Amino acid sequence: MDVVVTKHHGLGNDFLVLDLAQCDDEPSDWSTIARAWCDRRRGIGADGLLLLQRHDSHRLTMRLVNSDGSSAEMSGNGIRCLVQAADRANGNVGGMYMVSTDAGERAVEVLHRDDQTTAMFSVDMGVVSPMDEPAAWHLLGCHPDRPVRHLSLGNPHSVVGVDDVGEVDLGALGALVPEVNLEIIAPGPEPDAITMRVHERGAGITEACGTGACAAASAAVAWGLVPSSSVEVVVHMDGGDARVRVDTTAGTATLIGPATFVGSISVQM
Repeated sequence: MDVVVTKHHGLGNDFLVLDLAQCDDEPSDWSTIARAWCDRRRGIGADGLLLLQRHDSHRLTMRLVNSDGSSAEMSGNGIRCLVQAADRANGNVGGMYMVSTDAGERAVEVLHRDDQTTAMFSVDMGVVSPMDEPAAWHLLGCHPDRPVRHLSLGNPHSVVGVDDVGEVDLGALGALVPEVNLEIIAPGPEPDAITMRVHERGAGITEACGTGACAAASAAVAWGLVPSSSVEVVVHMDGGDARVRVDTTAGTATLIGPATFVGSISVQM
């Protein structure tokens, strides 16, 4: 059976979106399909496969299968790509979309469209909550005085403060704790900004991570790397900048960033 998938990226973190309305019978093995389609040499290439289920025009369900075939509860970049795919199919009507994920329901608003391919979105990312450190965390050998926070946005994150994100062998460190998303952050260069690199669970080093940006911004506020009065924290990533509003009273985060449509392709399932 041939189906059409669309490719999108959020700041270089790229995804394939499949509207399940095309499937008469849903396959039982999405893991194998995701690995094949996301392969950058033998497939289309992406960090993950997003499965889109429609309940009505603005109520959706998202499932995410990483490029290695594992599942993830949530993706801040992925959910923007999913909503962009749905909104384009709806005729670019915009508005508020409610998306059910394995991390809970998320509200995604289409803020504006920059051009025919790129739109800006705001995502209510929910509560940023503390979690236990990964079982293998000691393998990283972090100095006891180095700032570290283990946080959940429905998916697991470990945020580490460093002096220079460019001097860290992130690939080697991320491989030691493959069960979490590992973010390394440094302050600035602007007063209300941080610089972040990320090794994502199931995908390796990626150019950006939306849930990671929220975890990093929350940690930066807690550590005083940005002023507590900052309305938004700018998170500089390899793929571009996202903005995060951290509500310290409610313990929640709102992610603001773009999604870009790359193209459509017919693929054999």
